[in-house]
Amino acid sequence: MTLLFTHSDILRSLEIPAVLEALRAGFRAAADIEPLRIRTDLPGPGTATALLPGLIPGIPAYTVKVNAKFPDATPALRGVVCLHDLTDGSLLALLDSSTVTAWRTGLAAALATDILAPTGTAEGRGVAVGVVGAGAQAAMVLAGLAALRRVDRLVVHDVVPARSAEFLAQQGIPGSVASDAREVAATADVVILATWSREPLLTAADARPGLHLTTLGADEPGKIELSADLLAAARVIVDDRALAVRMGALGNVNLGVDAAHATLTDVLTGVAPGRRTPEEVTVYAPVGLPWQDLAIAWPVYRAAADHGRSIDFLS
Repeated sequence: MTLLFTHSDILRSLEIPAVLEALRAGFRAAADIEPLRIRTDLPGPGTATALLPGLIPGIPAYTVKVNAKFPDATPALRGVVCLHDLTDGSLLALLDSSTVTAWRTGLAAALATDILAPTGTAEGRGVAVGVVGAGAQAAMVLAGLAALRRVDRLVVHDVVPARSAEFLAQQGIPGSVASDAREVAATADVVILATWSREPLLTAADARPGLHLTTLGADEPGKIELSADLLAAARVIVDDRALAVRMGALGNVNLGVDAAHATLTDVLTGVAPGRRTPEEVTVYAPVGLPWQDLAIAWPVYRAAADHGRSIDFLS
């Protein structure tokens, strides 16, 4: 039997602190198997992507995710995560992909942001966070970051001004609306970018000493949020070097693998340092890895294995 998990089913089984720890453990113990991220354009505005295999040592299952991305749709990402038994390939569960992806992308980014952002701020205040792209993904990063460190102030910019104000009101954190990404970078300690941009929103001239930037939008060929000169000057941490060049923030501005100083796994396992000085500009530029889907799907499945809705696809 295959269990079926909708958006609301998944949310009932997830808690932010537990997911953050699952992702932290996953980065430390990521399986030594090349992640496959296969993407193709569709006729019209959409793209199709498959991520496989999602593997974490010690979990007797794997995931295959199939997504469709349509920028003007709500949600923009739709699809399913297939959870398979590792011993015989049986289909254990189907999960809504938009929910799984939002949680694993947002909370993995929050984890990396907390690790790489400056550890202290003037006069003991909490961090000031800037958001460029006031959508669900940025909200998930912010929720995760707030569980890891104190957030005192929020600066928000979106191409739709009303969305900026609405986002700010929903977060319940004091702050302001900015007119563009440069204004956000000028006033925040940490900047989270989650847009569909295809041209740089920030350059090296906009990155003052000590700034941390997390760029989530550059996860497909052609998508760009940070310029080549900014990335070349900053200390860049990625989730996977090859993917960052093939379809991520580095390759999309014609930078090579040498522009990535380390992976987040390197940092978490002590192979390479993250931020080295308070003045250093750091960037986290992930594409998204298949095992992160398993880090969400497996605990959801385990929590509801005895009472979830099911279907027999072999009947």
